[in-house]
Amino acid sequence: MINHIQQILTRYWGYTSFRPLQQEIILSVLEGRDTLALLPTGGGKSICFQVPAMAKEGVCIVVSPLIALMKDQVEHLVEKGIPAVAVVSGMNKSEIDIALDNCIYGKIKFLYLSPERLSSDLFLARLQKMKVGLIAVDEAHCISQWGYDFRPSYLKIAEIRNQVPNVPILALTASATPDVQVDIQEKLSFTSAGVFRKSFERKNLSYIVLHEEDKLQRMLKIMDKIQGTGIVYVRTRKKSKEISEFLVRNSIRAGYYHAGLSSAERAKIQDEWMKGKIRVVVSTNAFGMGIDKSNVRFVIHQDIPDSLEAYYQEAGRAGRDEQKSYAVLLYNESDILESARRLEMSFPDVQTIRKTYQALANYFQLPVGSGKGVSFDFDISAFCSAYNLQVAEVFSSLKILELQGLLASSESADLHSKIHVMANAQQLYEFQVKNPRIDHFIKVILRSYEGLFDEYVVIKEHDIAKRASIGIEECRSLLHQLNNLKLIHYVEAKDTPQITFLEERLDSKNLHIDRENLSDRKKRYSIRQKAMLHYAASNDKCRSMLLVNYFGEESRTRCGVCDVCLQRNKVGLSDLEFETISGSIKSQLSKGKISLEELVSKVHEHKEDKTLKVIEWLIENDTIRYANGNVLEWTRSEV
Repeated sequence: MINHIQQILTRYWGYTSFRPLQQEIILSVLEGRDTLALLPTGGGKSICFQVPAMAKEGVCIVVSPLIALMKDQVEHLVEKGIPAVAVVSGMNKSEIDIALDNCIYGKIKFLYLSPERLSSDLFLARLQKMKVGLIAVDEAHCISQWGYDFRPSYLKIAEIRNQVPNVPILALTASATPDVQVDIQEKLSFTSAGVFRKSFERKNLSYIVLHEEDKLQRMLKIMDKIQGTGIVYVRTRKKSKEISEFLVRNSIRAGYYHAGLSSAERAKIQDEWMKGKIRVVVSTNAFGMGIDKSNVRFVIHQDIPDSLEAYYQEAGRAGRDEQKSYAVLLYNESDILESARRLEMSFPDVQTIRKTYQALANYFQLPVGSGKGVSFDFDISAFCSAYNLQVAEVFSSLKILELQGLLASSESADLHSKIHVMANAQQLYEFQVKNPRIDHFIKVILRSYEGLFDEYVVIKEHDIAKRASIGIEECRSLLHQLNNLKLIHYVEAKDTPQITFLEERLDSKNLHIDRENLSDRKKRYSIRQKAMLHYAASNDKCRSMLLVNYFGEESRTRCGVCDVCLQRNKVGLSDLEFETISGSIKSQLSKGKISLEELVSKVHEHKEDKTLKVIEWLIENDTIRYANGNVLEWTRSEV
């Protein structure tokens, strides 16, 4: 078995050995066990389901909420000669029909699905006939209501298991707290407990938090000191552009990236960054998923993320090559006020949610009782302008409507142009004979692409035009002519976000919002937000220890390279000495305020100079302070 999966790894991926835990996870799946794999960002999660799927018979169903990531993985698999297909929002019924039929009757090995497609009649009808070998659930934390990115459509995964009994399931995530780990297994109806955790500790990554009013100037200083490429994360599209332009004005090659750019613009920025033509990408959280660049030397957060889960994932895009790298969070008091405002904005009142839902129904001209399973192109700016709504309120309302299971929104579909030949070979030949003017054009298409009679094939109009020695507009015109004659089905490229109605459109008066559930989610959001703010404000405990402990991993050893540890190192004491002395100081001050002289005398089991060094450090880091001029008091609950 081990030799077999090793051969698959080498043949298709070119690797001679597995990364830590990959082999154990793969063997667990091949033994038929339900398996949960917790691997940090860049830990090679895709190999964990792709290799065992190749070793097993049948189709591997991969559930993922990230359209761009699915498309990238499908393209990479096809390039390796492995048949794969993705069914996502924005595809028409005919495309989906053929893709699913090829999973039954063709040679498709991987079927990538967005979670909202799991409950569609088209998929459920085909699933009964499909030979399924493995179900892989990417971003598995999305199934947990306690997680930071809950998606109700993920709950459908357990339901489809009834139709494919005895098929193992592999759940993968980079960030899940202990409660979420348990919840994932329960929600996916695990029949066994195969859990594999790679340590959340990143020994080569130095976590730094800087309290800074002038974040822009501090960012320039960081980039001057740290060589190599990096990412700067911000919260808004506007800010990504502004900071990118600021960096360029200061002689740093930079570009900006967000979901509002066209696919061509995003691809250009990503390609230039990957090739080193630009040094820094300033981005919203839209950038980074699935990007395999190992030599990122720094990730800077100009704004505080909403949770430690999100921060850990984004910061973890630095130093995947195991070389020394930096994750820097710039923080000031205004961030606390902004976090409070964001909490309220993220949970609009019921009236606002109903208003948004009604406006959506009007915008898409959906009568009551219709629209289930239908996807629409969605430009949030145009929508808000048409109905005089605030973008932030609409965005938050859409998220809550998703939580209610009423609709699903997705990032830019970024679907390539495709062709499927509808006529049979004889019909097409007869048409070519009767229409010599277009005969050469058809021959170019048939010679350029395989499988056109069997499935929808991705095409590039520019390539066809060049080979046919015609202009791009004439090429598109001829494709439309053939489409209108029903000889081919031509689907033009699409590059817009999508809204999919998961249930029939309701009258907004009958729209039930679960207030109790909404209130509970707001509390949990607040708890995660406070944990993030505590991490930012804390200056007396190793940053790496704070992070790994948050994810339920025991760690008693300081990283030695975060900003807190670097300050501690200046004291010149061993960890044991520092912890022992600080523990004694805390014990004394917990009894009440005392003077410096009295404190030093009471911590008598240690040398006075060492005790004074620890006291000085604790004062500098606001762990203890002078009260009423000449007595000390403890200000924090832990060291």
